[in-house]
Amino acid sequence: MNGWLWVLLLGALVVVTFVYFQATGFYEVGVASWYGPGFQGRTTANGELYDMFSFTAAHKTLPFGTVVRVVDLATGKSVVVRINDRGPFVPGRIIDLSYAAALELGIIERGTAKVGLIILHEPESGGVK
Repeated sequence: MNGWLWVLLLGALVVVTFVYFQATGFYEVGVASWYGPGFQGRTTANGELYDMFSFTAAHKTLPFGTVVRVVDLATGKSVVVRINDRGPFVPGRIIDLSYAAALELGIIERGTAKVGLIILHEPESGGVK
């Protein structure tokens, strides 16, 4: 494929991503799920012990320590969590919330919800990704 075509396609992707972010105000939109009792006390990907009663979450790529507002797009409810684990490992999901965060958001019975993520704070560079 012509090199210029690759540059054009990459540029278009960057523009679409920027416009989407500006239009929605969200870093990412997708499905959230939660995890709880079966993981209580196990070691998370950043080395902490999982506490289902803390406001934490698992994300595939955000650096550990990133603070994110999770907004349920159906209800408008939101919760603030800190990323301390990796996941979710179910296709189509973007974040796994702790039990406490899911309870606050009101998604325990539903199991999942379409959400938008807003990054509130990123750890200083050099942190573990």
